[in-house]
This record gives sequence, structure tokens and C-alpha cells, in this order.
Amino acid sequence: MDAGAEAARLWGELPLRVDWAAVAAQCAYAWAQARAFVVVPAIRLLVLLSLAMTVMILLEKLFVAAVYLTVKALGLKPERRYRWRPIGAVDEEEALTGGGSAAFPVVLVQIPMYNEREVYKLSIGAACALEWPAERLVIQVLDDSTDPVVKDLVEIECKRWKGKGVNIKYEVRGNRKGYKAGALKEGLKHSYVQECEYIAMFDADFQPESDFLLRTVPFLVHNPDIALVQTRWKFVNSDECLLTRFQEMSLDYHFKFEQEAGSVIYSFFGFNGTAGVWRISAIDDAGGWKDRTTVEDMDLAVRTTLQGWKFVYVGDVQVRSELPSTFKAYRFQQHRWSCGPANLFKKMMVEILENKKVSFLSKIHLLYDFFFVGKIAAHTVTFIYYCFAIPVSVFFPEIQIPLWGMVYVPTVITICKALGSPSSFHLVILWVLFENVMSLHRIKAATTGLLDAGRVNEWVVTEKLGDANKAKSATDGLDAVKVIDIDLTTPLVPKLKKWPIRFWHKYNFSEIFVGTFIIICGCYDVLYAKKGYYIYLFVQGLAFLVVGFEYIGTRLPSTE
Repeated sequence: MDAGAEAARLWGELPLRVDWAAVAAQCAYAWAQARAFVVVPAIRLLVLLSLAMTVMILLEKLFVAAVYLTVKALGLKPERRYRWRPIGAVDEEEALTGGGSAAFPVVLVQIPMYNEREVYKLSIGAACALEWPAERLVIQVLDDSTDPVVKDLVEIECKRWKGKGVNIKYEVRGNRKGYKAGALKEGLKHSYVQECEYIAMFDADFQPESDFLLRTVPFLVHNPDIALVQTRWKFVNSDECLLTRFQEMSLDYHFKFEQEAGSVIYSFFGFNGTAGVWRISAIDDAGGWKDRTTVEDMDLAVRTTLQGWKFVYVGDVQVRSELPSTFKAYRFQQHRWSCGPANLFKKMMVEILENKKVSFLSKIHLLYDFFFVGKIAAHTVTFIYYCFAIPVSVFFPEIQIPLWGMVYVPTVITICKALGSPSSFHLVILWVLFENVMSLHRIKAATTGLLDAGRVNEWVVTEKLGDANKAKSATDGLDAVKVIDIDLTTPLVPKLKKWPIRFWHKYNFSEIFVGTFIIICGCYDVLYAKKGYYIYLFVQGLAFLVVGFEYIGTRLPSTE
């Protein structure tokens, strides 16, 4: 019998009629069993874990707030906790003009750059205007630009300041290995750096005040156990759009509360990568710059504190900078800031535990408070709890979330964080909704970092617009000479070429999907569950859709 005949025989033996009611009953029974023994227990466990992490975050926020209020009440400024006095015994004006300058240490100012067309002049000009004896100051511009036009502009600007008598060095390298960490590491290899004791670091969009070094370096000179002086960021474009206001609220809390508390209690906090002054010997003691993660600044800070060095945060010194005003730039930045710390946590956990130079309390602070609660739990609970567990719970009547976990604890956490920006308190609800949306990207990035996979080492430089999105009434004469030939040049950076925008590139489909899902959950709550979550679900779902369709932030000006 051939195969065809056998198949026909078997088909003929099958029942001609299917009892679809029985099939449906079996499927319903299987779902009921899976629901009772798998789905509901899993969601209930997820809720319990989320509540536990929420309490952890609450305790951390209350502790940080208590430290901040104590510092303010007692006036515990860094100048009171550490030795600080102006450098040199002579009059400051005399020292800056030459007399008594030998009392001033030699300071290196590093400015790493990468195709910074819009802001390169601002940072170089601000660095060259720093008040410090000219013979005791070295400005080092580390240009990794791949666009030859921008490269020429930066070099010309450095030559212009050099012609004014400023000791400025323009340094380039043959590759971008290690990105920013690689550039900073390469910059320290030059012979003239051997004379320098301290390094002030500024990203290309940062503009320090002229007295920056006079207010920060004394902490390092008079306190040999201090490795880093970190200052606060001040944002020049915080009122540009709602996206920049939200960023200002988050970063103001970070600097005013988290950095201050870390400095006062533990003499440790994460280096912010810019607007800080390092002791070069401390960098060498920690093993120098490493490019194993995308947070080379945090990597160096953790390794330095494991060597027993102290950090001090000086919040009264503020450095102007620019916030990313496009959602695309902000999303790339947040991926790096979320993925990098998680990846560093994985790579340094054993090293921290085995360290013999710091106390057990310091290890607990690093592993639990700094890394787990601050870099892992915060991202995890925000998305899983507020954007998944709560919405899904409307489909399961047996899952009840306590009122304190739904309302009271989140409210207290939000109030604590909102204290960083009292003037923006009226935006708190919108800010919280936006932070919940961003948790989608942050949890994906943190997971990528923990698994050491995918985009773990992706480095996309945060785009600075400067005044590009504002109408210019005049063009600087120096740039005008070079700009004439821009159309005749084929640049190497994608942003200078207008690529056709595809439909699927215009929108963020992950946010659209999550927002739609949350709104469906809200509709189910209104029609069937009656748990009363629908107001939150509708508003949060709408927030996801607003971001998904990119109705937030500014849009780049047309190049046509």
C-alpha cells in the first residue's frame, strides 16, 4: 500500500464530527487550572515583590530627605566639614597677575569633544576664561570629531585662543577606541600632563564660571584624602519645552538630595562625568580610565572609593550646561545611563565584596543603596508595578493591591523627589506619568546591562542643539569663512545628511503598544472589574501614547 492510500485510510477513520463544545470546555478547564495555579500566583508574587521594592525606595528617599534637611538646618556646608581657604598667602589679584603664582598647583582642564558644532566655542571660551595663573593652567581639547568641517572649526578656535596667550592644546587621535574614556585616557599620556596635579573636566556643552577653580581646587589642596570635587549642573535651556522641565526636576533632585547625602554620610557618590575636579594621583591609584562600560565616570568613582579616597559635593558651585531637548537624544542618553550602571554592578559585585580597604558599611551602601535600589530596583518597580502589575490586576478579582501600596507610599516618594524643584511642583503629576513612560526604556536598558547583551556597549553622543533651533540674526565671522564650503563637503556624520524618514521611524511603537494595553485595562475596569483604577490607567495610557507619537520635546529644524 502506498503512502497516499495509507493517509486516505487514516483520514477516513477520523470522526467526521468534532464536538466543539467539548473542546471549548476542555480549553476553559485548562485555562482555569493555569489561572489558579500559575497566572494568579505569578502576578501576586510580582505585586508582593513590587511592594517590597517600593518600600525600599521609600525608606531610601526618606533617609536622603532627612540628611538634606539636617544639612540645611545645621548649615553643614563643605567648607565647614573640610579644610578650605584661598590658595596662596598673597592677594588674589596679585597671584593671578603673576606674583605668588607658585603657590597655585598646575591644573589641567580637559574638554572631550565629538562633532560639537553648536557648542564647541562656548566650552572652549569658558575654559580659557578661568581665573588661574596662566603659567599654572593647561587647557586640553580632546577632539574625536569625525566631521572634517567641525574638526577644522575646533582647531581654528584653539589656535585663536593660543594666539591670545592661553596655554591650550588641541589633541586628536587616530581612532575612537573606548569613546570618551579612551579619549580621556589618551589625553593623560602627553608629557606636559606630568606637571599637573589636578584635572578639571567639562563636557563640550558645559560653561564654568570664571571662579570655578578658585572655589573647588582648595578642597583638594588642603585635604589630601579627597580625590574628587563634584559641582552642580545648571541648565540654560530648562524652559525650552516640557521635556527639558521634566529633566530639570529629576536632575535637581539628584544633585540637591542624592549627591549631597552621599557626600555628607559616606563621602562617596557617583561622579557625573563633567563639572568636577579630580586629583590625578587618585585616578592613577584606581587604575585609570576604563572603557568596559558606557559609564566610565561611575566606574572610576567606584574604583577610587574602594581605594579609600573621599569625594565632596559642592552644590553652591554651579556650571551651566544644556539638556537634550529632542526625545530621541534623551532616549539614547537614558539608555546609556541605565544600561551602564547595571552592567558595572554585574562586573564589580565580586570586586566590591572582596575589597579589604573599605568598611562593611561602605560595601553595603555601594551594593544595596547605590547600585541595587538606585540603579536596578528603581527602574524595575516603576515599570513592572505601575505599568504592568496594576493594569493587569483588573482582570483578576482575587488580586487585591493594598491602598497604601497604591496611593500612600507612591505619594510620599513623589513628594520627596519633588522637593528638589519646588518651582515646578505644579508639574508633578505630568512628571510622574512621564517618568513611568521612560521606565520602559530604562528597564530594557538595565536588563541589557545585567545580561551583558545586545546594546550593552552602545555609545550615542547626546546631541546638543545650542542655538540651532533658534533663528540667528548674525553669523560669527570666523565660522562664516568655513561654512561657505559646507555644501561642497561630504561630512562623515549622519546628522548632516538628510535621510528620508520612513513611517515606522516616526513613531515609538513600544510606547504605543503599552499605552494601548493600559487603556484597554482601564476600559475593562470601568465595564467589569470596578476596582476604581481606571482614572490612573486612562491617564497613564494616554501619556504613553503622547510619547509614542512623539508629541514631546522639540523637533529638529528642517535642513531643506
